[in-house]
Amino acid sequence: MNRNQIGALLRGPLAPLAGLALVIVIFTVWGALQKPDVAFMSGFRLSMIAKQTAIVGMGAVGMTAVIAAGGIDLSVGSLLALCSVVLASVMHSGADPATAVLAALLVGAAAGALNGKLITLLKLAPFVVTLGTMLIYRGLAEQVSSQLTVRAEAPRWIAALLEPVATSNAPLVSWGVWIVIGAACMLSFVLRRSVFGRHVTAVGANENAARLCGVPIRSTKILVYAIAGFCTAMAGIFEFANLGSQGSPSSGVGWELEVIAAVVIGGGSLSGGRGSVFGSLIGATMMTTLRSGCVYVEIPDPVQKVVTGAIILAAVALDRSRAR
Repeated sequence: MNRNQIGALLRGPLAPLAGLALVIVIFTVWGALQKPDVAFMSGFRLSMIAKQTAIVGMGAVGMTAVIAAGGIDLSVGSLLALCSVVLASVMHSGADPATAVLAALLVGAAAGALNGKLITLLKLAPFVVTLGTMLIYRGLAEQVSSQLTVRAEAPRWIAALLEPVATSNAPLVSWGVWIVIGAACMLSFVLRRSVFGRHVTAVGANENAARLCGVPIRSTKILVYAIAGFCTAMAGIFEFANLGSQGSPSSGVGWELEVIAAVVIGGGSLSGGRGSVFGSLIGATMMTTLRSGCVYVEIPDPVQKVVTGAIILAAVALDRSRAR
């Protein structure tokens, strides 16, 4: 294999894995030199990375379909907060927990479908529409919660979604992680093997050509955004569990940038027509590992934001490199 072929692999399917491996190696080596008594890849840290990856990864699964269809969704961070607040508020009112979960999922799917409807109805760029709904959903979250954190008594099957499953030998990954993996398998199959998946790719690659070929543009876009909203609602439920059975209207600030970066790192194209669900999960793991590593080496929060911004810029540059 020559240098050009290796470079093509590193820019293509191996890029997410190479990036994740590089992040792990950097922090592991640093820890061995500076903190020999505290290993970077400890059980506690792996547990924390798994929790955060479940939240970011679930959003990245839905965002993969949106970006593959040539769209973008900036409202997912606000929608995550809205869904977690709805879940907490309905449960706090005394409703059955299953009803509260269903309400959160319905709100997420309906809000996502509304994004798609507005994009197709107003014929505006997804960036503009979801920028507006980002503010709308954040305002609704604050209105529902009266700008306060809502606490609720959640049953074990909700509160422990992101807690490792204990066994007689060793703790296993949480049920939330398995839910994310299951959702990724389902959506990957749909995008690769179904007629709807072909429509999504066609719309993202060339919308005008897809229209001439008889692809239902409007319904495809609405369904894609509804899927993203549903996945965001699931992430909101995970966030509720992660906060100790609380719904906060301030949750998810900047979360949309992590989700989009995870998709692009994983092989998705901001120009549309391409996306890898499992690549997005690797990208999400890379983002959360990077954040955990920054805490591990005691990098101040402002510097962490600079590093995250640099990663996003590098991801976009990588996307342009793939396009060329």
